[in-house]
Amino acid sequence: MKLFRMIGHSIRDAFKSLIRNFSLTIASASCIIITLIIVSLSILLSSNVNNFAANMKKDVTIIVFLDRDVTDSNTSIIQGKLKQLENVESFVYASKADNLEAMKTSSKDLANIMSDWTVAENPLQATITIKVDHVEKINATAKKIETYDGVALVKYGQGMVEKLVSTFKVIQNVAYGFVIALILVTAFLISNTIKLTIASRRREIEIMRLVGASNIAIKTPFIIEGIFIGVVGAIIPIIITIYGYTWLYDNFDGQLFSQFITLVNPVPYVFQVSGLLLLIAVVVSMIGSGRAVRRYLKI
Repeated sequence: MKLFRMIGHSIRDAFKSLIRNFSLTIASASCIIITLIIVSLSILLSSNVNNFAANMKKDVTIIVFLDRDVTDSNTSIIQGKLKQLENVESFVYASKADNLEAMKTSSKDLANIMSDWTVAENPLQATITIKVDHVEKINATAKKIETYDGVALVKYGQGMVEKLVSTFKVIQNVAYGFVIALILVTAFLISNTIKLTIASRRREIEIMRLVGASNIAIKTPFIIEGIFIGVVGAIIPIIITIYGYTWLYDNFDGQLFSQFITLVNPVPYVFQVSGLLLLIAVVVSMIGSGRAVRRYLKI
C-alpha cells in the first residue's frame, strides 16, 4: 500500500510540476517532436530503399536454355537435379512449343511470321526459368547448372547482377548506419533538453533533499514527468507517420516514380514505426530525467 501511495503522490506532484513549469514542458516536448519527425522520415526512407532492393533481388532469375535435341527423359533428369540443388527456390519449365506460343502472343508481327511454322521448323529452345533463394550465390548456382547434360546455355545477367547486389548492400548498410546514428543524436538531444529542464529546478530538488525526502521520492516525480513529456512529444510525429505515409501510399498507388519502385504496405508497417518512435521518446525522456535529477541529490 505504501508503494502505491508513493506512486500516486508522485504522479500528482509530476502533473502539478508540469503545469507549474508549463513553458519548460512545451520546450522539451517541442524538441522531441522535431527530432522524432526527422527520425520517422529517415526510418521510412531507409525501409523503402531496402524494400526496393529486396524486390529487385526477388526478380533476378536464371534462364536455362536446353539443347534443341534434348529428350524428354533428359529434361526430367535436369528438373530432378534442380529440385535437389541448393539455392533453387522454384523453377518453371517451358517447352519449345510453349515458348513459340508466348512469342506469338507478345507481338502480332511475330504471330504472322510464326503462324506457319511446324513443330520441326520451330528453332526455339526449351527453357527453364529459375528463382533463387539467395541472389548473392547466383553465380555459383549458374555454374553448377551449366555442367548438366542437355543444358546449352545459362543466362542471368552476369556482371550486372553482381554489381547490383554490391550496390544495394552498400545502400542498405548506409541506410542502417544513418538511422542508428540519427536515433543516437535524437537520444542525445532529448536527454540534454530534459537535463536543462531539470537543471532549472535545481533549487527545488535541493530543498526537497534538505527537508529529508528520500532519493526515490525525489526522483520518481521527475521520471514520471519525463515519461509524460515523451508521450506528448511522440503524438504529433506518430500522427504524421501514420496519416502522412498512408496518404503517400494511397495517392501513388503504392508506387514511386515507376512500377518498379514499390512502397512498403502501410499496415502494419506504420504502426511498427509509431511504436518505435513512442519507445524512443519514453525511454530517452525517462532515462534523461533520472540521470539529470541524480546529479543534484548530493548536496
